[in-house]
Amino acid sequence: MQGAQIIVLATPVFLLLIAIEYAVGVARGHNTYRLNDALSSIGLGVMSQLTGLFTALVTLGIYSAVYDHAALWQLPADAWWVWVGALVVYDFFYYWNHRLGHESALFWAAHVVHHQSEDYNLSTALRQTSSGWIASWIFYLPMAVLGVPPLVFAAVALIDLLYQYWVHTQQIGRLGWFDRVFCSPSNHRVHHAVNDKYLDKNYGGILVLWDRWFGTFEEEDDRDPCVWGTRGPLRSWNPLWANLQVYAELARDSWRTRRWSDKLRVWFKPPGWRPADLALSDPKPPFEIDKVVRYDPPMSPRAQWLAAGLFLLLVAGTGAFLWQAHLLSLSARLLGVLGLTAGLVLVGMLCSPASRALTREGAPAHGLPAEPPSLN
Repeated sequence: MQGAQIIVLATPVFLLLIAIEYAVGVARGHNTYRLNDALSSIGLGVMSQLTGLFTALVTLGIYSAVYDHAALWQLPADAWWVWVGALVVYDFFYYWNHRLGHESALFWAAHVVHHQSEDYNLSTALRQTSSGWIASWIFYLPMAVLGVPPLVFAAVALIDLLYQYWVHTQQIGRLGWFDRVFCSPSNHRVHHAVNDKYLDKNYGGILVLWDRWFGTFEEEDDRDPCVWGTRGPLRSWNPLWANLQVYAELARDSWRTRRWSDKLRVWFKPPGWRPADLALSDPKPPFEIDKVVRYDPPMSPRAQWLAAGLFLLLVAGTGAFLWQAHLLSLSARLLGVLGLTAGLVLVGMLCSPASRALTREGAPAHGLPAEPPSLN
C-alpha cells in the first residue's frame, strides 16, 4: 500500500479525534478551535500530501540509491529488532533534523509552516510544510549506510510522524513519568510556544530523552502560560504564502545586503539574524510577547458556510485523488494537484478580509455567530 493511501485511511480518524477534542473543549469551557485557523492548518496538511506525490519519489529515491551502493551491510526487513532499532535511530536523527529546523534559517523556512498557527490543537498537527523535502533527507542517509532497508525506513518515518499527532492538544495535562521519557502534550506545548523560556526547546519526535541528553529540554510551567505562533507572524490564510513567506524574506535580505559573505550567511544563520547594514537601515521591532494579537479577521455566516463546505469537498476530492494517484499519468497528477491547490487558496480567500462581499459589516473579530457550523 502506498504511503499516501495510508494517510487517506487515517484521515477519518484524524477528523474524528478533532471533533472529539472540540467537543471536550466546549464541554470544559476551554475551546481551542477557530474555523479559519483549523481550515488553514488542515489545508496545509492536504497540500503537503499533494506535493508529496512528487517529492517522496525524490527523497526515497536518494535514500534507496545510497542503500544500494553504499550500505555497509543490508539488514533483514523481516526481523523485529531491525524495526525497533530503525525507529529509535530514526527518532534520533529526527531530533537533529528538527533542531536544525529551528537553528538555521534555510531549514526554518520549511519548518515554520508547522509553527504558524496561533492556536494549539489537533488540527495544528496536520499543518505540515510542502518544502521540507528540499534538505531534510540529508539527515537520514546514515540509516541507508547502516543498511536499513528503504521499506523499513519509510515505515518508521510514517510511524514517527503519526505518533506526533496526539501530542498537539491542550486537553491532556501532565502525564507523570511519561513526560520524562516521551514526547507528550505537555512537552510539545512548550515546543510550540514563543515565550523566552520555551523558545527552541523539546525537539524530540517520540522520545524526549534526546532533549534531556543534549540540553534542549524545558518543562511546562503553569506560571508562564504558552503563547502560540511565531515571532514573525504569518497573518494570512493563503497556503502558498504560508510556505513561501520566510523564503521570500531571506531572498529579500540576501539581495539587499551589500557584503557577498552576508548574502550567503543570511540563509544559514539562526532565524532572525540580519546583516549589520540591514539591521541598521531597516531594523525590525523587538518581539514583545505582551503585545501579541492573534490574526482573526471576521467572517460572515455566509463566508463560514462557503469555506467549510468547499473545504469538505476538497478533502473528499483529495482522498479520492491520493488513493488513485499511483495509477495516474504525471500530467494527470500535476493537473489534479494544481486544481486542488487552487481550491485551498480559494478557501483561504473566503477566510480573509479581502472577501468583503462575504463579510458582514461590523462582524466581531472573536466569536462567530452560533448558527453556522463554526469551530469557534
